Amino acid sequence: MKKEESRSSIAEADRLSISTFLERVWSEDGLADRTLEAYRRDLEALARWLAARGRSLHTARREDISAYHGMPAVAVRSIARRQSAFRRYYAFLARSEPDFADPTLLIERPKMPRSLPKALAEREIEGLLNAPDATTVLGLRDRAMLELMYASGLRVSELVELPLAALNTRQGVLRVTGKGGKDRLVPVGELALEHIGAYLAGARPALAKGRQPAALFLSRRGEGMTRQMFWTLVKRYAQAIGIHAKRISPHVLRHSFATHLLNHGADLRALQMLLGHSSLSTTQIYTLVAKEGLKRLHAQHHPRG
Repeated sequence: MKKEESRSSIAEADRLSISTFLERVWSEDGLADRTLEAYRRDLEALARWLAARGRSLHTARREDISAYHGMPAVAVRSIARRQSAFRRYYAFLARSEPDFADPTLLIERPKMPRSLPKALAEREIEGLLNAPDATTVLGLRDRAMLELMYASGLRVSELVELPLAALNTRQGVLRVTGKGGKDRLVPVGELALEHIGAYLAGARPALAKGRQPAALFLSRRGEGMTRQMFWTLVKRYAQAIGIHAKRISPHVLRHSFATHLLNHGADLRALQMLLGHSSLSTTQIYTLVAKEGLKRLHAQHHPRG
């Protein structure tokens, strides 16, 4: 069904209301085009469903919204996404009309399945770090990137956006700009420093091609690396040593860094600072990963496991 046809069953008042809402949240919050389009899609689908039942977005009751969420074959994550759009839309209507009764206020939020970060075993990490061919320019670069990410627990975006000036090899620390533009100092292990030194001496000048790029890690073209480039090389090295693709994510080295530190007795508060988490609750999920690993170890090796 074409977009024009799909909107034909939406009441004109609802269509205008959705457009006004989207313009408001765009101007106030600067939401991304993809988010705005998702809001439009969810609200228009609700409007069509309500229209078939003789109602509109403005006259919808809590029972209508609950029934819409309760339709079969709808994933929990889809319901959560819809609820986010509906709550925001109806909060907008309530601000615009003081007497308007928000039909989403008493609707319970769906319980999202808690997905644990994927962490590799220490022997797997060792294999992944050793996978690049350190006799080549790109191999030196890739080994340095992998070592640094695992040694310091950086986000992928932080890793690829690191400027050369952020590295202090004498003190063995990095100045990292994380989410929200917040800076933090992160220690770099001796092995990682060795591999970074090898990259700076034997690979970066060749990649820079006589220029002075700001980025620490450079692509073949002498420009800064991207998230996609790093993700591609992680997948390639993981597959080369037999790690299944389902067990790999862009942040697998960061997750492994956090999990392995906890396994070896690291303090949760210190880990929070190293990871750059604004809330300790975000860091605490790694304690669940560590516990799951201990359970598997017990089940595998204990005679009554």
